[in-house]
Amino acid sequence: MSDSPIAPETKPETIHLSRPWGHMEQYALNTHASVKIVTVNAGAELSLQYHHQRAELWVMLDDGLIVELDGKSWEAKAGEEIWIPVGMTHRLRAPGNGGRLLEVAFGHFDEADIVRLSDRYGRGA
Repeated sequence: MSDSPIAPETKPETIHLSRPWGHMEQYALNTHASVKIVTVNAGAELSLQYHHQRAELWVMLDDGLIVELDGKSWEAKAGEEIWIPVGMTHRLRAPGNGGRLLEVAFGHFDEADIVRLSDRYGRGA
């Protein structure tokens, strides 16, 4: 789409803001972004997928979720930031108790932009 915002190639800077009462982490500043909290149920997993029009920053809210990124897998820790550039394959699994992450999508957000490579729930690519 020619009028779509372009997703950044590299992760935007996370800005740490100290306050007398604590602190804030700012993930997007005056930029085109969509934000959501994703909850993965115990034993569930997202599709192995990639996107053409958006990059994603995942900020893990809970321990125990397994991240698969470009063929590598690891157990993410709460507070960990994971950058997923446009076109990179990714998946999230919850083998234990389930968990949540904050997702900041940069670029054009559209659920139709999900290219599924594998999906245990029968949703096609």
